[in-house]
Amino acid sequence: MGLSTLKYSMYGVFTAAAVIGLIAIWQMTAVEKPEPLAIVNEPSTNDTATTFQSTQTLKKFSSSEELKAFLSKVSQGQNYAYGGTYAGAGVGFPVPYAMAPPMEMAVAADPNFEFSRAVVSDPDFSTTNVQVYGVDEPDFLKNDGKYVYILSDDKLTIIDAYPAENATVVVKVGLDVQGQSLQNMFLNKDRLIIFYNGQGEEYAIPEYGYIPSPIYQSRTHALILDISDKENPKKVKDYEVDGYYFNARMIGDHVYFVVNNNIDYPRPIMPTIRESSERIMSPDVFYFDNPENYYTFNTIAALDIFGGQINAETFMMGSASTIYVSEDSIYITYMKNMPYFYYETQNKQKFFDVVVPLLPENVQQEIKSIENSNLNSNEKWNKIEDLLQETYNKMPEDQKKELFDKIQKALDEYETRLAQETQKTVIHKIGLDRLVLSYASKAEVPGRLLNQFSMDEYDDRFRVATTSEFYTSKGAVLHNNVYVLDDNLKIVGSLEGIAPEESIYSARFMGDKLYLVTFQRIDPFFVIDLSQDTPKVLGALKIPGYSNYLHPYDETHIIGIGKETKTNQYGGVQTTGVKVALFDVSDVRNPREVDVFTIGDQGTESDVLYDHKAFLFDRNKNILSIPITTNLCMNRNPTDICTEARFWRGFYTFGIDPDDGFELKKKIEHTSSANYYYGYGSRSFYIGDVLYTVMDNVMKMNDLQDMNEIKAITLSTGEVIKYID
Repeated sequence: MGLSTLKYSMYGVFTAAAVIGLIAIWQMTAVEKPEPLAIVNEPSTNDTATTFQSTQTLKKFSSSEELKAFLSKVSQGQNYAYGGTYAGAGVGFPVPYAMAPPMEMAVAADPNFEFSRAVVSDPDFSTTNVQVYGVDEPDFLKNDGKYVYILSDDKLTIIDAYPAENATVVVKVGLDVQGQSLQNMFLNKDRLIIFYNGQGEEYAIPEYGYIPSPIYQSRTHALILDISDKENPKKVKDYEVDGYYFNARMIGDHVYFVVNNNIDYPRPIMPTIRESSERIMSPDVFYFDNPENYYTFNTIAALDIFGGQINAETFMMGSASTIYVSEDSIYITYMKNMPYFYYETQNKQKFFDVVVPLLPENVQQEIKSIENSNLNSNEKWNKIEDLLQETYNKMPEDQKKELFDKIQKALDEYETRLAQETQKTVIHKIGLDRLVLSYASKAEVPGRLLNQFSMDEYDDRFRVATTSEFYTSKGAVLHNNVYVLDDNLKIVGSLEGIAPEESIYSARFMGDKLYLVTFQRIDPFFVIDLSQDTPKVLGALKIPGYSNYLHPYDETHIIGIGKETKTNQYGGVQTTGVKVALFDVSDVRNPREVDVFTIGDQGTESDVLYDHKAFLFDRNKNILSIPITTNLCMNRNPTDICTEARFWRGFYTFGIDPDDGFELKKKIEHTSSANYYYGYGSRSFYIGDVLYTVMDNVMKMNDLQDMNEIKAITLSTGEVIKYID
């Protein structure tokens, strides 16, 4: 019976078509109804990569041939099972593997939050603003209290910066980086560890060809320089890891860095570690046999700075997007990717799980009989389609409407559950102990992360703040969540549905508290208690604007850097200037805004809004310094319209009183131009009682007491006087 013979009401035609449309893809695929994914915690007894038993167990490829076979099967989508616990939420791996022979244990610092460590810098000089005490983060500028090291393009500039009156460029070092820009670096005593992306090539013979052809790929360089002689830096090691540099951390005398490498499916090449272009090792490649839509090699390398040793392992999974590093673990996260055939088979599963159980009992039995027959997929669907149409034609309009409403409601609920299941963040935890890396566990949490400050490790708990945003037939769903995970990454507590219709704009974990800023039209500043496994909101403050970055002033005050907002003439919300706010959280149930300082108007920006390393604060020195780019009106006509403007770039420096708020000390101008110009990153730091600001190729030095300028150096002056190959 064809659709043309049906005499539906307009409502019936529309609704039936909607239901049938949801399952139409079913007839296009021969994939049978999948069984739920098997989840196990014990190592698999079968490590053959081509068996395709989705166990969620960590496995290792024994050869490149196994890798190729695995990728070939995945690309064809052959008989890969999955289920509601698709990527193994909360699965632990009790038997970690060691990457290298154990070495003597490093002395670990107290993992508990210590406020003084988090906000008070060394009294002699400031260092990079980092998230976790004892875990250094790479940057393009480092200093040791006397010398300053700056990366720009393919050059390293070393400046004798203290005392400021005698500051001078010592040397500009040209590095052979194959036309690439230097990324960032670490400083450790008389060693610099510099990262940059280079390029290498491998040769392979195409299928059924006979002449080797080149395969070009990116390589991450970890270059170690000996800078004990400032005028003559020497290359100590040049390690190369296949793939693009992603991020790094330094703990003590060991550097850990992550490299992402896209996989060439036809001709996958196992990652390799080289020293000065000579192969020294090929890391083991580990994987989970659940399918991903996009696979990436994520190589984690551990480097002994002074011992000259390197170790690495590769994990084939989604591409790392955000990392969090404590003193003994690295957490690699990315958004969950479903395989390309997932949504096709979901349409069939949706039909059988949602639609069929709501049909009349006799129709259900007939559909099951057809499904269990020996007919092919298209023949089965043709019979089911005829059966459905015949059933609908025999129904009174009110009964049919009632059925369709019931089905639509069930489908809406199913779609919501499906969206929540697929829109998740995957977390991998890997233990760090000098050169030893050990895989610990894996988990999923609903929603997406904002950045590294959305994660935190405290005692034996890992805390995560996410934003859930997905779409259903009823529209968009948007809210925020906080999850508490145990040492094996099992979720032990959660708080969901925070600030509906808003997104997380900034987060800061401080001991057993989380300070969270969400935004859509106003800025709710939340204080969340994490003293128990179940988080709870203690208090909230709703004010205009929002904060992109939160930084502790002391135990009861938080500094926020973000944007001010106002309601425009159409009733909407528009951003204006950069907002510097001080929050008093001494009464956790009633946080309050002590003071606000707004810089500029619409179009005013600060690097701090997206780069916490551009933020300088020291309570003992009473200095807050942030880079600013703003449009200054130089002349206005009688109707208050700006007729002449200049773009100003420099630093706003403040003193802070916890009771009274901000005191503007000085605006340190670096450039002023009629044309907009946005240069390379900006930084400020202090050595002794001198504030150093670096922006647009100029380093300025100002006295911290009276803020008078002492000296300025143009960093581009002078020729490169030394090259290092």
